[in-house]
Amino acid sequence: MRKLVYYIGVSLDGRIAGPGGEYDFFPQGGEQQATAYSTWMNALYPETIPTAYRAAAGVADAPNRRFDTVVMGLGSYRPALDNGVTSPYAHLRQYVVSSTLKPNTDPAVTVVPNDPLSVARQLKIEVGALDIWLCGGGQLAGALLPEIDELLIKTYPVITGAGISVVDGAFDPTAFDVAERTAFPNGVTLTRLTRR
Repeated sequence: MRKLVYYIGVSLDGRIAGPGGEYDFFPQGGEQQATAYSTWMNALYPETIPTAYRAAAGVADAPNRRFDTVVMGLGSYRPALDNGVTSPYAHLRQYVVSSTLKPNTDPAVTVVPNDPLSVARQLKIEVGALDIWLCGGGQLAGALLPEIDELLIKTYPVITGAGISVVDGAFDPTAFDVAERTAFPNGVTLTRLTRR
């Protein structure tokens, strides 16, 4: 069975974006540190780089290593859409969960108007070697929590004070175990957690 993996960047206080959806406050460190970090991350998960930026990131022809499908909420899809990009991850199957987005926004994007949990369950039972990337946001992660198998959390050394929570849903304590943790010179840590 394929896994649903929530791969996301968070602040120290558990925010994936600011109150207005902004995410440019995540510190990258000095140029050398930022380059080492992004080179390592891009090599590990090249498919998480939007199609338009893959060449600049040096992964234009890199095969998908971990994911072949992306599921995102409208807030995660909106930055691309606002820039006229309707298929931000053309190298992946794309699902956008939104009750307001038009279903014909792009033929390469499947709009899920309701019941994302059923869609996630169907994607997980498909035959395939690669997993499903839950890209964000917090409300969608809250709705999909029963099906999240793994977390890949990039923790940045910044406190926001307010913003969009990494998971925003009903009170439902769900235990995960730390499988591995990597620290980078720019202060970012990548923690992989698996459902207990």
